[in-house]
Amino acid sequence: MDQATLVKRLLDVIEFDILPLTHEGVRAGNKVFGAAVLRKSDLSLVIAETNNETENPLWHGEVHTLKRLYERVEKPDTKDYVFLSTHEPCSMCLSAITWAGFDNFYYFFSHEDSRDSFAIPHDLRILKEVFRLDPGGYAKTNAFWHSAAIADLIATSDEAAKADLKRQAAEIRAAYDALSERYQSGKAGNIIPLN
Repeated sequence: MDQATLVKRLLDVIEFDILPLTHEGVRAGNKVFGAAVLRKSDLSLVIAETNNETENPLWHGEVHTLKRLYERVEKPDTKDYVFLSTHEPCSMCLSAITWAGFDNFYYFFSHEDSRDSFAIPHDLRILKEVFRLDPGGYAKTNAFWHSAAIADLIATSDEAAKADLKRQAAEIRAAYDALSERYQSGKAGNIIPLN
């Protein structure tokens, strides 16, 4: 499968599977983070989920997705799956992806986007305060997994597909900007510890 086909599928899953769930999650007071698991063989969707911190502060988009995956699939072979995250995973979610045995993950928004565009600086603060890592300081390819920013994949995609991928990415960004505004305007009464 070529890179543009992979990127198009990842963007479609964000737009059509994760975003609708995140609309509902934000309405309930949750943050804008979501994730999905796809089969490597054909990129079919196994599960999509969103943040559910109002139920449990550990149910970040990625961890909640893993929880739901293990509730649905008995002993999934995660080496057969692609892990997709709307936002670059925090340190807890990086660990959860690793402990679950995934050998990959892709993300749409960076840690800096979470801080600067979404006013959620906790990922970078925790990496700095707990692990003494500067932004981008963790190994994005290591003995456990490789990761890739979807923006980087778009930038290096086939020229014929690049314009459509950029357009779809811009539409997704606009949808998340609106969700972020809704989350930020309602978070004052929120029970999430790090809101």
